[in-house]
Amino acid sequence: MQKLHGIIPPLVTPLLEDDIIDVAGTERLIEHVIAGGVHGIFILGTTGEAPSLSHRLRREFIELVCRQVGGRVCVLVGVTDPSYVETMHLSRAAADAGADATVLTTPYYFPAGQTELRRYVDHVCESMPLPMMVYNIPSLTKVRFELETLNQLADNDRIIGVKDSSGDFDYFEQLITLKTKRPDWSIFIGPEHLLTRAIAVGGDGGVNGGANIFPSLFTKLYQAAIENDEARRDELQLQVERLQLIYDVGKYASRHIKATKSALSIRGICSDVLAEPFNHFLEPERTIVAAIIASIEN
Repeated sequence: MQKLHGIIPPLVTPLLEDDIIDVAGTERLIEHVIAGGVHGIFILGTTGEAPSLSHRLRREFIELVCRQVGGRVCVLVGVTDPSYVETMHLSRAAADAGADATVLTTPYYFPAGQTELRRYVDHVCESMPLPMMVYNIPSLTKVRFELETLNQLADNDRIIGVKDSSGDFDYFEQLITLKTKRPDWSIFIGPEHLLTRAIAVGGDGGVNGGANIFPSLFTKLYQAAIENDEARRDELQLQVERLQLIYDVGKYASRHIKATKSALSIRGICSDVLAEPFNHFLEPERTIVAAIIASIEN
């Protein structure tokens, strides 16, 4: 496959109930982000609430998204599960549905050592039917991909890059040095306020949750950054930083997903239902989110 780049939103999973997909909302969301110029779509990641979803629903969502996208942009599918067997089942479902690549983070619950982690990723790759990107998010999985581990995994040509959501920019800069060994790797930043800094040091783009809400804002910022249009970049960066205020609404770790789904609901794109055990925003949180996104639309 071609090297990945640009803005690849980590799609929310629109739900009508805890285990029922909002099909119409999913279709509207996909058309919304594609119209906004995104370069791909990543489903069943953190923003997609993957660990809270049944395996049946995940497979159904993979099929729905791939069918709706219809090859217009690449589709990446999160396949992480504490069970190796379930990871492979999801990977095969992704391949059967026509996805382009899978995404794997460190298995959660029992923390893996780095030697175990490297062997596990290599083992997954042996039977992986699609190219695979590794995903570093230690705040949720308790284990990060150490740079030496990634340096060793760079010998595996089934791996096509790294998504880093650690928020540690020093780590990200060191991650970029692995391109000397794997110039074909795509290296993406997760935290959206770091997008322009990431591109400036050699990053390939962002997997940014805010691109669910305002995809064209992020694609324009990406374009301004790669073209080094400083005035336009700084103007758009301010809007992205204003959008970050929605993530300060609420007090639980789930507030990032709640805020994103709330904003999408306010914009009439999809429902704001979250999978158990999480609840969607009520008033006054929803009013605060509405005011923030209205200030960006204006």
